[in-house]
Amino acid sequence: MENQTTMPYFLLLEFSKNQHLQLLHFFFFFVLYLATVTTNLLIISAIAFDRRLHSPMYFFLMNLALQDVGIVSIIIPKSMINFLMNTRHISYFGCVTQYFLFLSFEASDFSLLTVMAYDRYVAICHPLHYEIVMNWKYCTEIIILVWVSGLLYGTLHTTGTFSIIFCSNVVNQFFCEIPQLLKLSCSGINLLEVGILVASVISVLGCFIFILVSYAVIFKTVLRIPSEKGRQKALSTCIPHLTVVSMFLLSGCIANLRPSSNTPSYLDFVLTVLYSLLPPLFNPIIYSMRNKNIKYVLSQLWKF
Repeated sequence: MENQTTMPYFLLLEFSKNQHLQLLHFFFFFVLYLATVTTNLLIISAIAFDRRLHSPMYFFLMNLALQDVGIVSIIIPKSMINFLMNTRHISYFGCVTQYFLFLSFEASDFSLLTVMAYDRYVAICHPLHYEIVMNWKYCTEIIILVWVSGLLYGTLHTTGTFSIIFCSNVVNQFFCEIPQLLKLSCSGINLLEVGILVASVISVLGCFIFILVSYAVIFKTVLRIPSEKGRQKALSTCIPHLTVVSMFLLSGCIANLRPSSNTPSYLDFVLTVLYSLLPPLFNPIIYSMRNKNIKYVLSQLWKF
């Protein structure tokens, strides 16, 4: 409660004092938000309403799209409101909520990408047992576990971060981001947050190694497929997932492992947009570009 009393609100990054530039930033975020929500809702609609897409792979993809809509909906609307009202304020509880939900969705996103790697492993390496292993009961339990683990991670991280005492309320980013908030600590990071950060790194490395091993086995199996058409069909379901995982990890590493800076810069802004907003936009595009079933269903929806 000490933080709440001494820090009733935070000040987010101010891009410009010029009203015209503020409106330009509003337009950029509005287009980005509209494009992201539209593409992901199209994927969700296609999978939900077409029975041919009622399989575990598309079920996981639909949940990934839901998480991506959640990520951008937590960040962008508040920024657009600030641009329009020419303000920088976000309340203490607003920052806590934004921080918690963003981390929860991001953690769920990566957990689901790991699950999708396992799904591809079973489908390609053990096709005869696929329907038995990846049955609907098991898939539902996995999705529940993914969402619950994401919420648990968000809760622990938020508790650790907001238990520290902040010496400043100026956040040099357009949303309540982890590195920027930790810089505001008066006495450094507490033991709880250190433990959570270490556990986070171990979890990410574990998921990354699991994905690498899964695809090493997958590619070994694919090379044994006698027909070229069979190899191409198997790879067509793997390449989009590998592309999404690579984009997620690379953008996250670049943004969070960059040298710390106490002054705001457009480079920090661009890198943060790269890992937080662009993956939710490109995920549905990447999956729909190489998936004939999704492209066909989307074309049918477009006709209506």
